[in-house]
Amino acid sequence: MLKTVNLTGKYQPGAPCVMLLGGFDGAHVGHRKLISRAREYGLPVGAMTIGGGKGTKNLFTFSEREDIFRSLSVDFIFELPFSEIRDMSCEEFIRVLFERFSPRAFVCGEDFRFGKGAEGTPEQIKNLTRISVEVQKLVRMDGEKVSSSLVKELLEKGDAARAAKVLGEPFFLKGEVIKDRQVGRLMGFPTANILYPEEKFALKKGVYEAAAEVDGKEYKGISNFGSRPTFGNARVLTETYLDGFDGDLYGRTITVRFLRYLRDIKKFEDMNALKGQLTSDIERVRINR
Repeated sequence: MLKTVNLTGKYQPGAPCVMLLGGFDGAHVGHRKLISRAREYGLPVGAMTIGGGKGTKNLFTFSEREDIFRSLSVDFIFELPFSEIRDMSCEEFIRVLFERFSPRAFVCGEDFRFGKGAEGTPEQIKNLTRISVEVQKLVRMDGEKVSSSLVKELLEKGDAARAAKVLGEPFFLKGEVIKDRQVGRLMGFPTANILYPEEKFALKKGVYEAAAEVDGKEYKGISNFGSRPTFGNARVLTETYLDGFDGDLYGRTITVRFLRYLRDIKKFEDMNALKGQLTSDIERVRINR
């Protein structure tokens, strides 16, 4: 049931650790505060993440979450399937954790709940384990509680710029570059095309200012997430033009970061009209307008 990934190699099974409790669907600024506090214990830090079944899709795939937590120096992550923990009692939840780990402390936000009817609380864990459960106050931004739900609301509106502030980094997509129609190449705008994972929460379809790193160098560009109506193509794809990049990315895995929403997707009269719009889009990105 419990999927565990050792991210840094510093954690050894059964060794003392500090555990972060919560959904951790990625790591927004509130999660980052919890991670910083957990690291102060001087022990390997593990983050709990929930797999599927919560009514909406996860912000990030499991592979993307690995990258996020590794970058934040979290030593291991453990994924609990929502379908298997939603009706757990507090005693069952603790048993699952202690069968695999040896926590010396827990860190969570004040809204952490678990189990049937969300009746499990940090206080119950503390009473049953006699282990420190440190509860941190929630982080608020512009009067709103920082949460994965807030990030999703912003992404549904296309507000990638504000979502990045809540997350602490831009929302991103990691995937393998595939061959598609290669129409962009004919217009002088070759694109890196990535299928959007079915299990990943989708941001608003549109054209975004984007960025991607290739061989240690970051390129700004434009990314079209959605269909291609000018060519009568309804297939949803992420097409990203990297300004200044010249090379072949087919078969390589890259990460595309969505920086801000530029415009809606629209159908143009012909290829020349689309090329003109793309030229305008990339110029807008270059001068940050």
